[in-house]
Amino acid sequence: MLELRPHQQEVVEQIKEGFKNGHTRQLLYASTGFGKTEVAMEIMRRVSEGYKKAAMIVDRIVLCDQTSARLSKYGIEHGVMQAGHWRERPMERIQVCSAQTLERRKSFPDIDLVIIDECHIMRRKTVEFLKDNPHIRVIGLTATPFTKGLGDLYTHVVGATPTGDLVEKGWLVPLKVFVAKEIDMTGVDKVAGEWSAKDTSERGMAITGDVVNEWIKKTHEVFGGPRKTIVFCSGVDHGRDLVRGFAEAGYHFESISYKEDDDFKRMTIEEFSKPDTKIHGLIATDILTRGFDVTDVMIGVSARPFSKSFSSHVQQMGRVMRPHDGKEFGLWLDHSGNFLRFRNDWDRLYTVGVKTLEKEGEKAKKEPTEREKQEAICPKCKALWTFGNICGECGYERPLKQVITIPGTLQELAESNRKLQIDNKQFYAELMYYGKLKGYKEGWAAVKYREKFDVYPNGIKVEPMPTSAKTMGWIKSRMIAYSKAKAKEVA
Repeated sequence: MLELRPHQQEVVEQIKEGFKNGHTRQLLYASTGFGKTEVAMEIMRRVSEGYKKAAMIVDRIVLCDQTSARLSKYGIEHGVMQAGHWRERPMERIQVCSAQTLERRKSFPDIDLVIIDECHIMRRKTVEFLKDNPHIRVIGLTATPFTKGLGDLYTHVVGATPTGDLVEKGWLVPLKVFVAKEIDMTGVDKVAGEWSAKDTSERGMAITGDVVNEWIKKTHEVFGGPRKTIVFCSGVDHGRDLVRGFAEAGYHFESISYKEDDDFKRMTIEEFSKPDTKIHGLIATDILTRGFDVTDVMIGVSARPFSKSFSSHVQQMGRVMRPHDGKEFGLWLDHSGNFLRFRNDWDRLYTVGVKTLEKEGEKAKKEPTEREKQEAICPKCKALWTFGNICGECGYERPLKQVITIPGTLQELAESNRKLQIDNKQFYAELMYYGKLKGYKEGWAAVKYREKFDVYPNGIKVEPMPTSAKTMGWIKSRMIAYSKAKAKEVA
């Protein structure tokens, strides 16, 4: 029997309320690992019990089988609309539909509710169908609602629990991020804001040896030996070059791409999914970003730079954050530069989530300067610098920028830096207390923290504490500034 977790039940009720308020097309944002499929199954089950019809549209044939298997697991009767599928049962009130099959048939099922999996993939025929049938209730599911046009199609966003809160509650695991040698994209042409695939693959092959050596080093330092890994490469040739590099070092990696047949890819993933698999890692471009739920993957390697596709970056990291027995964290090795390139976006998504849709879609990001890159990582262990002046991974203390010649001053300033960290945590805790007291939206304290310190409090764990007069004064000053700004707009 299907039983939802509290955070899943909460969004089901929010969607129900949204329909009551007249929103026929709603988008559910929830991070990878939230359990969006379980939410969808529960909603379809309720629709079916009311003797109405519901369909879930997926954009890959393999996802039809996966979704059907999960419905069967919970004893939910359904049919599958996919060419030649053994479970074709058109009379069932719940249908799992292949988007490609529907498009080829040039017809959509007679339904009362349609749920679109991975709705950020805006398939033209599906969008046309929805616009031509405004009476049908629609729910879009996605962990990355950043595609241009989503804001025109969906009128209401149900923002589920932010990623950071799911990590805090144990539904996802945190990432330990290490920034390694980066693929040099200097001078590479862009197509529609993204780097050329051919050039990206060639540039990736230039550091194949670095990717292999860094993986060997970190997997032994952190885990004491190899652990299941997925590598996101820059192209087919790059993937095959990485397979060669790992093989020469004595490790078994398999590359899967559009050039391999479906049976090979299916069997390879099935073998990799086994607890006792002999495959150390899988290598792919984007095949592993959707419908890949091997929870005991411990390491992710980012070796495909993106200039604007924050959504792809998020989808990739989500493959490593799924919980598994004994898994305390996922290790993320960044050779692409993506983590620093999208860090502000990720911090906001991690802390606040998504509340509204941007109609413009994703835009190419400004490249971090060399100075920004150096300040963002620990010079000793290359871990991402998360908070304060002390590396949370190895304990290295960042040296002071100014030259100190007076004996004892360096130690005094180090103590001052520690005090600053404590003060910042207290400020955040007091913001949290005030936000809860006032009933503000989840994430308000994080937004205000960033307003003061220009970074999100990603990684800071505190309990709310009563707001001091000093912090209250700062909050009131922001309220006054906001009121003055609004008054100027009206004038």
